Amino acid sequence: MFASQYFDPSERQAMLEEILPYFTTSEISGAFIVLGSLNLLMSTYPARNEPGQLQPQDYLPTFFHLWSLVNRSKAFDVIFFDMFSRLARDSLTSEHVPFSEYGIFTKDQSDLIFTALLRLTEIPVGQASSPYSGMVDLGAGLGAYLERDKKKVPVGYSIARWIVMSLSPACIDKPGSILTNLEGLMVSVDTFFHPSNQGSWTDMLAQIVFHLVDFFVMRWNREQSGEMNTPPERRINAELKKRFVLSLKEVMFMGLFSKKAKSLNCFFGAIQGLAYLEPHLIIPGALQRFYPSLQGLVEVHRTQSSLCGLQLTANVISKHKGLRCHITALLALALPGIDANDLSKTLHTLNFIQSVAYSIPFVDLTKEHGEIHDSSLAIQWVQGEMERMEREGPNIEIDYRTELSDEDEANIVRSSTAGFGEFVLSLLGKIFTLLENLPELSRARSGSPEESVINTLPSALTPLFAALSPEIFDQALEKIATFVGGHVIHQSRDAMAFICNSLCKANPEKTLKIFVPMLIVGIRNEIDYNDAASDRSSGSDVLPRDRALVWHISMLSMIIVHVGDSLMPYKKDLFDIALYMQEKCRGIPTIHISNYIHHLLLNLTLIYPVDGALYEPDVFKRGLDVSDWGKITKPTDLTINWHLPSDEEIKFAVELFESQVDTAMQRLTNLISENPAVSRKGKNKEWSDEVSRNLSQLRLIVSGIATLFDPKKASGQLDKDQDDDTQMSGNDSSDEEESPLAEAAEDVETRPQFHYRAGYLLERDSPTYVHIHELRENIGELLSRLHVFLSEFQEDDVACFTALYQTYRTWITDVGNERSAHMLERVSKLYDVDIRAFKVSGLRKVYPRPLLVKRASIYHFQRAKHNSSARHKSALDKKLLLDLAASAVSLYAEVRINAQAALESALKSLLGGRPLVIPELLKTFRTALETNDYDRIKGSLYTLLYGSLTKTISKDWRFAPEMIDLYIKTASVDKPSIQKVSSNALYGGLMEFGKSLEHIIVINQDLVDVFEPKDDNSDKISSRHNFIVDRRRKVEEKKLTLAQKLIEISKNSHWKIAGRCTLFILNSGLRVQTLAPPSLIDLAIDGSIDDHPGLRASYAESFIRIFNHLDTRAIYGHSVENFVLEKENAENRIEVTVPKDDPNWTKKFLEGFESHEIPEYFVERDFPGWLVWGTSFRGTRARPIEFTDYDELETSVRKQIGDKLTREWYNKFFGYMKQEPRDSASDRFRVHNAALLMQTFDLTLTGLTAATFEDIKEEIKATFGDGSDKHQHRATSEILAALLICVIEQPLDLRNKVWEYGVPIMLQVFADGLTPENIAYWMTCLHMIIGGRDPRQAREIIDTLTSFRLDMSSNAAFKESSKVQLLEFAIQDAGWHFRAEKPILEDFLAHIDHPYKAVREAIGRTIASIYRTRYYEAFKDVNTLLEENKASSSIGIKPYTPTKEFSTSIKDVFDRLEVWRGERAPGQQTPSSYTSGSKTVLLWLDTTLQSYECTQLLDFFPDVFMEQLLHMMDVKEDPELQRLAYLVYRHLPNIPFRAGEDGDFISALIRIGKVSTSWHQRLRTLINMQVIYFRRIFLIKPEQQQALFEAVADMLEDTQHEVRSGAATTLSGMIRCSPVALRNNILSSLQKKFTESLRKNPMPKKTPGTNTPISNNQQVIRRHAAVLGLGALVTAFPYVTPPPVWMPEILALLASRAANDAGAIGKTVKTILADFKKTRQDTWVTDQRVCIPHSIA
Repeated sequence: MFASQYFDPSERQAMLEEILPYFTTSEISGAFIVLGSLNLLMSTYPARNEPGQLQPQDYLPTFFHLWSLVNRSKAFDVIFFDMFSRLARDSLTSEHVPFSEYGIFTKDQSDLIFTALLRLTEIPVGQASSPYSGMVDLGAGLGAYLERDKKKVPVGYSIARWIVMSLSPACIDKPGSILTNLEGLMVSVDTFFHPSNQGSWTDMLAQIVFHLVDFFVMRWNREQSGEMNTPPERRINAELKKRFVLSLKEVMFMGLFSKKAKSLNCFFGAIQGLAYLEPHLIIPGALQRFYPSLQGLVEVHRTQSSLCGLQLTANVISKHKGLRCHITALLALALPGIDANDLSKTLHTLNFIQSVAYSIPFVDLTKEHGEIHDSSLAIQWVQGEMERMEREGPNIEIDYRTELSDEDEANIVRSSTAGFGEFVLSLLGKIFTLLENLPELSRARSGSPEESVINTLPSALTPLFAALSPEIFDQALEKIATFVGGHVIHQSRDAMAFICNSLCKANPEKTLKIFVPMLIVGIRNEIDYNDAASDRSSGSDVLPRDRALVWHISMLSMIIVHVGDSLMPYKKDLFDIALYMQEKCRGIPTIHISNYIHHLLLNLTLIYPVDGALYEPDVFKRGLDVSDWGKITKPTDLTINWHLPSDEEIKFAVELFESQVDTAMQRLTNLISENPAVSRKGKNKEWSDEVSRNLSQLRLIVSGIATLFDPKKASGQLDKDQDDDTQMSGNDSSDEEESPLAEAAEDVETRPQFHYRAGYLLERDSPTYVHIHELRENIGELLSRLHVFLSEFQEDDVACFTALYQTYRTWITDVGNERSAHMLERVSKLYDVDIRAFKVSGLRKVYPRPLLVKRASIYHFQRAKHNSSARHKSALDKKLLLDLAASAVSLYAEVRINAQAALESALKSLLGGRPLVIPELLKTFRTALETNDYDRIKGSLYTLLYGSLTKTISKDWRFAPEMIDLYIKTASVDKPSIQKVSSNALYGGLMEFGKSLEHIIVINQDLVDVFEPKDDNSDKISSRHNFIVDRRRKVEEKKLTLAQKLIEISKNSHWKIAGRCTLFILNSGLRVQTLAPPSLIDLAIDGSIDDHPGLRASYAESFIRIFNHLDTRAIYGHSVENFVLEKENAENRIEVTVPKDDPNWTKKFLEGFESHEIPEYFVERDFPGWLVWGTSFRGTRARPIEFTDYDELETSVRKQIGDKLTREWYNKFFGYMKQEPRDSASDRFRVHNAALLMQTFDLTLTGLTAATFEDIKEEIKATFGDGSDKHQHRATSEILAALLICVIEQPLDLRNKVWEYGVPIMLQVFADGLTPENIAYWMTCLHMIIGGRDPRQAREIIDTLTSFRLDMSSNAAFKESSKVQLLEFAIQDAGWHFRAEKPILEDFLAHIDHPYKAVREAIGRTIASIYRTRYYEAFKDVNTLLEENKASSSIGIKPYTPTKEFSTSIKDVFDRLEVWRGERAPGQQTPSSYTSGSKTVLLWLDTTLQSYECTQLLDFFPDVFMEQLLHMMDVKEDPELQRLAYLVYRHLPNIPFRAGEDGDFISALIRIGKVSTSWHQRLRTLINMQVIYFRRIFLIKPEQQQALFEAVADMLEDTQHEVRSGAATTLSGMIRCSPVALRNNILSSLQKKFTESLRKNPMPKKTPGTNTPISNNQQVIRRHAAVLGLGALVTAFPYVTPPPVWMPEILALLASRAANDAGAIGKTVKTILADFKKTRQDTWVTDQRVCIPHSIA
């Protein structure tokens, strides 16, 4: 992906010389591969400024030339955009690359790139077909793998990068510059941004706008900060910035109200960036649109868009003069958005409030300034501004920087802050109403809207409460306290608790003082007087009588978490209430009580910041004022107030921990004793209820104090000796360290050993330290006892087991850090959401202070998490792991699932735990399989194969063989669900089991020596090396034994099992070094003729793989090292040096393909010399030498195979080949059969097999039989393909012997045996033999095919067409090496009027193929290519110029058609030479125009093609001809003309539109006029634009009604997509012309009874033309709001003058008026103001 960064730009020439010779379009994938690899490899940085270095303009012309060689390809456009945009980026900063208003490009280049940009948006024009042809990209072949990932580098990204990196102040006010073109582009496509106009282009356009803004902001910021070192004259300046913002402003506002979420996000990003760049240009227009939608005057989705827009721009608004005066008004208007009936709107409102709270302090600033007391000044001002916005409409321009004096503005802001108190209180009121009406939460983490609201509330209110002034805070606190004390809303308990938490974080002292006493009293009252939680309940819902208690506990547990040491004064109360509740409560509330203690412990023992203020403390000291709005604190100035637990707090925490642990442990010990306090027999599960509650309590308490545990102590490592780490390898080595069979043992050694200082709180070995670790050990012991007890007495008690395993998991993982809570992930996620509104491209985290503090706390969490990443395991850990392993395969699904989850987590946090549990699990698995214990089988499968154990087993060959053995056995378990689990497990990692390790790495020793250590390590290194080599040897032995065992198993067991074995046998038994054991080879050979079709396929596959390994080993000289280095022993390949001094070399090269002599070498590939000659290319010996270099291992294997390949084997194999396939999908030529036979025939023909060539001939004869059945044909074609191919590289006498036998059979079939059913098989067979080879290697076949001539007397249509098809195939395969085309062309062109459709189609395609492959360039070397293209023009040489012969033959063909057209009687129903000939020609043209060489026909469009095509479309008697002609006609404007070469085409269109006698033809020219106009907006010359407009305006007066309305549509489309300057000239002139015409031509009066005079008719037409013309001007701007000034005049004129005319005219006027009203439904409020004076409305 990033390879190009690593190459030196000075290597560019060398790179082009290496890669460009592979370019060819004769075999089109060559072009895709070359450009794909250049795009990925070629450095785009500018080369040094020295002679001999390629600068961009030295090679760009060649690149443009290559681009023009492959037309109509989307993939090519994308590649070039990617490449050119990187080039623009990398050259921007380099002084010596010339830079103009077109960036580093030239005008022609930039216009071409813009034209491609228009193509890429795929905007539909009139009735045009797509500018791309899918056929071209299909040919990319392997080139498709070199394309960029569309997700990582979207096309819009490249486009935007190219535009932004080419902008500079030079662009301003230069016609045709990048900026002018961008403005023109946005204007001409703006209607496609409108929400009502959506389609395939929507996402693309949105993407482009987003990335344009993003790149521009990034470049602006980096140039300002000096990160981008752009030369001063290229830097973005204020004027350029303004012009850029204005060019995107309109489309951004349209897209903002789009209805698609994906594109909406792009436009939100865009408004954020644009507002950041030019707040005073963007925000007033935004407010003009947002105010009405917040007041609820327009549809709902606009309100949501407005809120999102405000959320992203709030920060910008709050910083800028005048704009910030609107903030409080906006807040007040947003309040109604908090509404329980529309939760998504509620979310957006909260987000907006949040981003305001991060930007401004909610402090009333009127207090200090005497002259302003209340908000009346601000209210009046905002009212005035809103009225003004309504008056001036969407294009409003306000610049407060000049309108308001600083003093006035400051007063308005101060006055506006007087309303903050009211706002906060009414906001709380709204939120309380929302909470009262929230529905019940179905389940946690369901992603429902209710849940998102509950999550968003705290994140919006935390910054808000933190930003309140003390006075307002007190009011809010009182209001919330009253609410909490007086209500119990059970379903929004969590939400309310979160709100209390936000409040408490903002000011813990005040909050706790009110809340703690109130809640404690509440709790005691509930327990003492209402009997809450007095007895157990078995249900899972909170009982109504307990709800108030739970509500109070929830509030209490949330106000004491993450609030620092402010709760120490209440220490005694909090401790007592904890004990009191634990003593009194039963049932469900107990879990909430444990949770409260958990929170209390966390608050006491964690390190976290307690600081959410908007500003540094010293800012508050000096007092806030208007200037502090939107102020940013620098990270360097931060002073964060951290909470660091004091000794007092730790002591309190430990006391709490101890008392809680003791009670819980006593109860549990009692419960599993002989006579427990609660009977185990009770009918409502009281016992299990009690156990699971106590377990949960233990779990929460342990995780609450997790930070005080020391991972080293917990692993039992510190007990032996303190200072030294030697103990690690000492006692454990037996089971832990490396077994000689574990390929790569657990990654103990590779774990990070580095520890951050993250503030561990306890002194090692202090009494407290020892004490809490002892308690932890006791808990662990108890858990293990519980496990034993439950497994024995309460095996089916799912609730207890669930609680037990959650506690296990916490006990093992939460050491040093509360892992089970995923704290870091949760906080980071919330943080990412919060910074969305403040993230600006190119700036380094310029966030509000509270977010920077949040970031600091995340850094701390990361350290803590890193330090406790994974620990060693103590003896107790091992015991618990084995407990989990036993339950992971329990009989109860619920228990299994919980145990498996706990086991996965535990294994992740303990080192070396996996090898410990695997043997146990395998043992259970074996037993389960033996006793058919389905549940345990399923458990074992899931635990071993669907988790992280699979990878460990696959590397550890102590366990792997047994695992595979057991896995294979599951194939025969008789239960569908197990079958499913078992077969899906393959994809988890089993596929790789047993493959060989990396054999060898080739290292450049010099590079390694650089960091050789000083002291001598050779002993260590060599002993380790020997150990590894030895271990590898043992593992490989083990794999081999496994393979042999499996071979034995598969010989005599069920086919399902045998099928499973194959994969593992191949993985572990087949090696390049040793090939395969004889038993494996026998298995594969016999298996290829097994009766079971599935097995047959997989064994045949194995057989092919054995052959491949054999060949590989022989070709690479029997050594793996050569194989890795790709040193092959290629006797039959030769390098041919290109003689550079011979000017006729290319001609001689091509003539060589015509001769019938055996040449000295064959050229198998298509590319040498097509575009440019390299220094040499590879050929193949024409007289190959037999390959005999096999060593003894290879020879013995070949002999073993040969002995088994008897005639019977072939007989069976061929027999299976001609069986009918099981489903129609596999009914095709199966290449794998041919591949296997190629290998076996190779042995047979060299006389190594039991069967002989004679036997095979007889078998083939038997297989083909009478050839009546398509399956016989399929088998025979596969066999012949294999037979003929396998001898192509053998000595000539052998080749000729086989070909003399095989080719006649094939040609015989070609002559007589082809049917529509079997032609596909034979086509593939032919393609396999001749494709990718030198046509001379298959002379016998090709000569026969090329000698084919049409037989006009034959009436067998299929026979004729199939031969033409085969010929076409041969020509395409041979490409430009095919030299026998002349007679074929003469024959085909003479018979283009062939009577049969199938033959005509084949002829048309073949002619196109021949002409396509005639073109080649053959420059003598890359330098010449570069220089000639550069000399030609900045866009290179024009390719595909037609030769003289080509032009004459095209003209001849069309002259003949013209003659035939005269001969055909009008209205003739039967086919004639004219209709048949035309169809052939149309197919030929269609094939060519859909292909990349379509530009070779450009010269013939105006004079030769166009009129003929229009005539063909008029042949009503032959709809097929009409359809084809129309298809070809629609291609014409999509073909890329070069700039300035479209004049003739345009004038021909205009000429036909004026003079053609058939109105159909006149109408059809209009289609193409609009398309060519739009596609070439950037390339067309002004005089041609003028001519087109005049022509269309004249056609409004056509005598035919259809042509008139067609012209009106075309005219409106052309105006809509014209650039601004042109648009305005044309508008005024046309408006004048039509208005005059309407006045001059009144409706003539009708006198009854007389004939209508002719002149009247003319008059009516002129009047209709004027009405249509005026209508076109109106419909050209369907969405512009408010309508331009001239529009209402026109509408009024039409309504008053012509609406009541009779007939077509009146109808037209009514349609125009109706359409106008329809497209303005959304914006009628603003539009009617403009229209009212003209009395239209």
